[in-house]
Amino acid sequence: MSRFQPLLSNLPGAVAPRLDEGLAALGLTVSTLQRDQLLSLLALLHKWNRAYNLTAVRDVEEMVSRHVLDSAAVAPYVHGPRLLDVGAGPGLPGLVLAILKPELQVTLLDSNGKKVRFQRQAIMELGLTNAIPTQVRVEQFHGHAFDQVISRAFASLVDFVTITQDLPAANGQWLAMKGPGADDELRELPEGVALKERHLLSVPFETAERQLLILTPKGVE
Repeated sequence: MSRFQPLLSNLPGAVAPRLDEGLAALGLTVSTLQRDQLLSLLALLHKWNRAYNLTAVRDVEEMVSRHVLDSAAVAPYVHGPRLLDVGAGPGLPGLVLAILKPELQVTLLDSNGKKVRFQRQAIMELGLTNAIPTQVRVEQFHGHAFDQVISRAFASLVDFVTITQDLPAANGQWLAMKGPGADDELRELPEGVALKERHLLSVPFETAERQLLILTPKGVE
């Protein structure tokens, strides 16, 4: 029996097929372990959310698309190996990416104590060795360099790159997960930052527009 079975037994029957269908639609192949970890993450998030209000999404089936598949959709563009998830909340997208790409070293950064406590619990219960939860404000997080810095719902594009300007390595990138309306934010980018790539994301079971903006310091190829 899988060591995750106690967690998995709490999930409604429709959750696993929905996750399987969504991952297939994204073209992502996962091992049995990775599938169990993703489902267990959902079970933990749903359980903790009832007491600690970690996310506004209450329905666990909706969490499959809104949280796990939305996070997984950017996996093809994440190479790390050192990835910083800024404003990670309960660990999204960082924990999902740590599960899908074990070669990553993921640092999860958030100032909210209850969300970081959830991250720690999830990392322990999922058996992840490549994710580090860190409770600190990003403005006070110094002395580190990452190959990619990602944000899902942290701040405006300008604030994201300005507050984290010292965190990408010399050839590093910012990865900003955005909805529609990012063009206005792009027009306000600081002078030293350039849009390198723009990818429209098709998140299974979601109709809202999602996109990934990959930014670099100007002059970086």
